[in-house]
Amino acid sequence: MQFASFTQPKPAAPGTDRPAAGAGAAPRSAAAGGYRPEIQGLRAVAVLLVAAYHIWFGRVSGGVDVFLLLTGFLITGSLVRMVERQGRVDVAAFWSRLVKRLFPAASVVLVGVLAAAYLFLPDDRWRDTIHQVVAAALYYENWWLATESVDYLAQNSAASPVQHFWSLSIQGQFYLLWPVVVGVAAVIAARCGWAVRRAVFVVVAAVFAGSFGYSVLSTAANQQWAYFDTGARLWELALGGLLALGVSSIRLERRVRIVCGWVGLAALVSCGMLIPATAFPGYVALWPTAAAVLIIVAGDTGGRFAADRLLTWKPLHTIGDISYPLYLWHWPVLICYLAVTERTAPSLLGGAYILGLSLVLAAGTKWLVEDRVEQVSRGRPKRLVVPAVGLACLLPVLTAAGGWSAHLDAEQRRLEAFVADGANYPGAAALADGGAGTAPRDLPVYPPPAQAAVDVPVTYEDGCNQETGPAKVLTCSYGPDDADRTIALVGGSHAAHWFPALHRIARDNGWRVVNIVKGACLFTDAPQRYKGEPYTSCAEWNEGVMAELADLRPDAVFTTATTTSLDTRAGYGEEMVVDGYVEKWRELAELDIDVFAVRDTPRLGFDSATCVAEKSPGDCVGERSHSLAERSPLDDVPAVPDNVTFLDLTDHLCTGNRCPSVIGNVLVYWDGNHITSTYMRTLAPALEADLKAAAGAER
Repeated sequence: MQFASFTQPKPAAPGTDRPAAGAGAAPRSAAAGGYRPEIQGLRAVAVLLVAAYHIWFGRVSGGVDVFLLLTGFLITGSLVRMVERQGRVDVAAFWSRLVKRLFPAASVVLVGVLAAAYLFLPDDRWRDTIHQVVAAALYYENWWLATESVDYLAQNSAASPVQHFWSLSIQGQFYLLWPVVVGVAAVIAARCGWAVRRAVFVVVAAVFAGSFGYSVLSTAANQQWAYFDTGARLWELALGGLLALGVSSIRLERRVRIVCGWVGLAALVSCGMLIPATAFPGYVALWPTAAAVLIIVAGDTGGRFAADRLLTWKPLHTIGDISYPLYLWHWPVLICYLAVTERTAPSLLGGAYILGLSLVLAAGTKWLVEDRVEQVSRGRPKRLVVPAVGLACLLPVLTAAGGWSAHLDAEQRRLEAFVADGANYPGAAALADGGAGTAPRDLPVYPPPAQAAVDVPVTYEDGCNQETGPAKVLTCSYGPDDADRTIALVGGSHAAHWFPALHRIARDNGWRVVNIVKGACLFTDAPQRYKGEPYTSCAEWNEGVMAELADLRPDAVFTTATTTSLDTRAGYGEEMVVDGYVEKWRELAELDIDVFAVRDTPRLGFDSATCVAEKSPGDCVGERSHSLAERSPLDDVPAVPDNVTFLDLTDHLCTGNRCPSVIGNVLVYWDGNHITSTYMRTLAPALEADLKAAAGAER
């Protein structure tokens, strides 16, 4: 966050820092070099709103949008003044100031997050935290989160202690882009005989218009991606730049400015209460940014009952001084608190502890880190400051993250070598002959909970499973093209997690498996919904799948026969044969394609990997009856086409009404409802026997 990346010019002597308060006065402009005391208070209000809404309400506040606007406001003004003084953008000076102000505090927080993750977070969250710390340190966290946000399998991931670095990443990318933008405008000004400010205004206005239009369209099309997309946020920074260039020309009566100040402050405070996070960025981000514009346009009126009277209050200025480290610290402190207390939200008193500790850490970081770095680097050659401070800050973070990741990799390889002995990790075989799921030896669970989230079918790594947004049909073939038998795996993620078993069977028998899967999309033409909205891309995808199958003509389609749901609040769910399933099977019968329709797998109602990481496997057991019907719905399907064979492997996942998280020393679920690839491979013998029996082949 740009709380301290570029500070304002120092205030003048007492009594000289206020703009004229008479009729038609314009607020002193930071773009013109004047100190704006109300901006420091605005910083404080914005960061307190961010922290309060995160801690107590679990909502966005609009404060981040304010800081994006302030970034554009201050950076644009600084660069324009630089060009006006020197005739060019002094990149060394620009980056020297940025690196000194941004890197030290961020690196301290990131190292602290790594230490806190080891001490307080379950080990199933370690690897993701390491990856995101690196992304945050290198300023691409927003793109990491954008990718994760559209990844169906990642939708239940616990919040990362550094995910708030997404806004810092956008700003880091802005800092790379904006000197180029201002530099190009300076060249245009020189060639056209324009004033520098006029040229910069035109170029920045073009950036604003393009980014705003893109933001509105992309938010409507894919809000989860747009939320973290730099292109969809750039207009907020550009708006700040336009304000910096034009605010000195705005002349309003004092009473009008007072009204603007209060309206802007009220709009900013109420933003988080009225606008959900799912509406951002798009045009709704005009609410908090316009509120900040009104406050800045109002300026420091000097009025006794004006909003700037509050914004120039000394305690707010003190918080404004530490707003950057406060933003950095409040989120990891919150995440660690929730992990330690096993709460989903802090209490009123717990939230006060979180905010208090964050304030202490922020003040300490500014005094011990930011101020000391400023002292040490003062007077040093600018060309040396950037590499020296950058390396001194980045190396500890990247070294700690890389070393920890290498240690986890080594532990993983050691365990994998041990797992090679099937007698130690029988998985589903431990339930054979009435077994209770225990293995002959007391061994660590495999995959380790910390690795469970990546123990998914190779098709995800290969990019062969379609995400929830696009409608294009993706197909990937595994096995020989001239195989005697081809099976197409079709459906959503609960069809996809059968791939490891099918792949092993196909490999052993010389068959071919064609993967045709889309997240959360069932193989039916019946209307479907995703996150409460009509799932239109799923309907288009299903049409394409039938065309693909008609062309491919596999020997059989493997898909789900029922679907389960689980209401964790009520403690029970529902299992059904979805409308349209039978119709699809009849369409396949007309194409002379057999169907293997498997009963859906149970849902636990809790995150299995996290539970096993924090407790013993015996404490992490779900109930079959919470998501599966007592009597299989497959027994009552009317007029089943002759090409359909029903499969039910529930007894290889549950014993009686108990569905353990660990069977035969193997972790069954990597979340609360998707089967790990490792366990699914142990199901291959049972599934192979059923498939061959259905096909009339010898066992």
